[in-house]
Amino acid sequence: MKTIEELLQEATQKIQDVKDSSSLNDLRVLYLGKKGPVQELMKGMKDLSKEEKPIFGQKVNQLKQDLSKMIEEKKEQLAALEMQKKIESEKIDITLPGRKPELGNAHPLNLVRQELEDLFIGLGYQVIEGDDIVDDEYCFERANIPKDHPARDMQDSLYIDPNRLLRTHTTAIQMVVLEESAPNLPIKVVCPGKVYRRDDDDATHSHQFMQMEGLVIGEKVTLADLKGTLEFMARKLFGQDRQIRFRPSYFPFTEPSVEVDVSCHICNGKGCPTCKGTGWIEILGAGEVHPNVLKMAGYDPKKCSGFAFGVGIERVAMLKYGIDDIRHFYTNDKRFNSTFKRYE
Repeated sequence: MKTIEELLQEATQKIQDVKDSSSLNDLRVLYLGKKGPVQELMKGMKDLSKEEKPIFGQKVNQLKQDLSKMIEEKKEQLAALEMQKKIESEKIDITLPGRKPELGNAHPLNLVRQELEDLFIGLGYQVIEGDDIVDDEYCFERANIPKDHPARDMQDSLYIDPNRLLRTHTTAIQMVVLEESAPNLPIKVVCPGKVYRRDDDDATHSHQFMQMEGLVIGEKVTLADLKGTLEFMARKLFGQDRQIRFRPSYFPFTEPSVEVDVSCHICNGKGCPTCKGTGWIEILGAGEVHPNVLKMAGYDPKKCSGFAFGVGIERVAMLKYGIDDIRHFYTNDKRFNSTFKRYE
């Protein structure tokens, strides 16, 4: 009996002093394992008398239970301490500001398109979009460009089949609007969208780019109305000091036709590398809608007239933001895109 009491005291002290789960497991094997002292006590029962065996066996079993209980309780204590240490080492300082998600921003071409749309909506225009794939009739023939017309060579087109192609200009949308609106007046629309031509890509050309074309049809609509509209647009885009000038040109769907220049916003017309020393920058083509276009859409050119213009959105963005290569718009460089947060 003395041996059992001494063993219990010894084991109790060691269990109390243990500092980690690994050492506690070593103690469990030491005292309760097959070669441990508790098992040795059980083996010694064969040398006892019949009267002593039950008493001794009960004492050994109680020792085994007491040791197992102490080891389990110590195991729980150590697990709680280890968890607390882990929590302390991995805790989050909730007083620190959180990580803000990085938000994207609109593409510079979409910023310019939005600015143009807002500008013309303010003038009473409707924004009309259309399909990228159009019929040859609406892309060319309704725009006074028949199949044998040399102007088709100026727009090296991407045909899908003999009658359908990727639109070379958003004039195709205007022709549909004219047909669907006839004979109602007035018509005031802008038609933005992507257009496609079989050009070689370089710093100033791309096989796909964005256009916004405008169309106004009404009674006694003149070039003076066109000039006032484009002057307003130029000042909104490039500053209140801008002036515009018309130069005679040729487009099959307008007569007369003009190229439109805006006074350079970098040098204010004095001459600089941006305007190649001329003081002017070409921004778009325009003109009075050709009588043939009106006739094909169901209008009487003697009773109504109108003007049309087409501006390249990339062209405006390059001038507005000082971009030297059109390919920057399409390379998806995050550093480039993040430069443009809003339009002015």
